[in-house]
Amino acid sequence: MNTTHKRLALEALYLIGGTALAGFAVAVFITPAKIASGGVNGVATIIYHLSGWDTGFVMLLISVPLFLIGMSIFGKTYGAKSLAGTLLLSLWVSLFGQLTDYNGFLPYIDRMDTLLSAIFGGVLLGGGIGIVMRSGANTGGTDIIAQILSRFTPLPLGTALFLSDASVIVLGAVVFGLERALFAVITLYLSGQMVNFVVMNLGTKYAKTAYIVSERHEAIGKRIITELHHGGTLISGVGIFTGRERTMLLAVVHNQQINHLTQIVHQEDPKAFMFVHETYQALGEGFVPMQKLIKLEEKRSKQNRPNR
Repeated sequence: MNTTHKRLALEALYLIGGTALAGFAVAVFITPAKIASGGVNGVATIIYHLSGWDTGFVMLLISVPLFLIGMSIFGKTYGAKSLAGTLLLSLWVSLFGQLTDYNGFLPYIDRMDTLLSAIFGGVLLGGGIGIVMRSGANTGGTDIIAQILSRFTPLPLGTALFLSDASVIVLGAVVFGLERALFAVITLYLSGQMVNFVVMNLGTKYAKTAYIVSERHEAIGKRIITELHHGGTLISGVGIFTGRERTMLLAVVHNQQINHLTQIVHQEDPKAFMFVHETYQALGEGFVPMQKLIKLEEKRSKQNRPNR
């Protein structure tokens, strides 16, 4: 088995295993506890308890139209990856749900059962999604809505994701009550931390800065623009071992895009040299608008100014 086949096999394993873990979390912890923690699974949980429709089936009904919209905007490659993640996640949720009748493993006779479901559901869901993202795929859902909002509005991707999830949590508060909504916030937070832990190799920062040394820097740069919708900077240098002039490409991307970037570099130049480090703050186009941060800091400064 050559390197390409090994990589594809590993990606398939990540995709299947990650969706299975996330599906287990939704079916065994999140749905039984009535936790609408954002995303398509949150909406599906609400619909399940209102109508009795299978959670996995509802997730599929919601995700397919979003998948078609995402494919029309971001291209067929994006759509194929989203479709694979969506189908597998919905399948695993339905499978585990049917095996447990969506009753989970806890009796749910007091708040402790719900708290345990919020904690373990969030950890397993985030871990599963993180593993899926390591494969270069995703589970679609409201992530597509957030990416569309980020593409056509001034909203950064993180803000768009927050608004999507917050809307579902508010809806869950209306249906299940404020207490369940607070548990949903716990699940959402823990799942986000686990995604960071898995995808970003123990990192929990905002973005990644990648330095790429390759003879194919132009081709890599073009794909960063077209596929990741970010720019970059070319830096001239000299290799201390060879004494030759080399060009290094610097690019800052969102955390969830680092694996996609790695694939681009590997596909264009398997011999490329690349190193990545955490970025605590990214300002400007494609990230947080600089003017917005300045206004926020000015507002905080006025609030903290002592009254005379």
